[in-house]
Amino acid sequence: MAMVPSFFNNRRGGIVLDPFSAFDTWNPLEDFPFTSSNSLISRENSAFVNTRIDWKETPEAHVFKADLPGLKKEEVKVEIEDGRVLQISGERSVEKEDKNDTWHRVERSSGKFSRRFRLPENAKMDQVKASMENGVLTVTVPKEEVKKPEVKAIEIFG
Repeated sequence: MAMVPSFFNNRRGGIVLDPFSAFDTWNPLEDFPFTSSNSLISRENSAFVNTRIDWKETPEAHVFKADLPGLKKEEVKVEIEDGRVLQISGERSVEKEDKNDTWHRVERSSGKFSRRFRLPENAKMDQVKASMENGVLTVTVPKEEVKKPEVKAIEIFG
């Protein structure tokens, strides 16, 4: 068990805290009034609540990918708001707490998440497609072809 959390580089080159190297019993929030060690709800993992979504643009489309392990497609909503805003939301319920159970560790995350993205003018909002496979949501928003302006050469006299 490491005494100091380690750091490693993520795929985008930034440094990220390695949560698995921290103390197993250390709870940095245990003295704050908004947490309770007796409630599963207070132990929600913000990793799910703040779901990370990748957005890449290819020549053909805008592609969004979200890791949503353990969620079914029925628990996720993909919506278009105000004509150009893509909203991805969902919820994972907290497991029922039975008074006879003794919890030794609660690491799986629960809670609601909602992310919104304003899409550019070249997005074909009427052709958005979404799929979910192995806990990964993929939303594809096709792009309109960029029309190159027609250039006409003008002959100069004189």
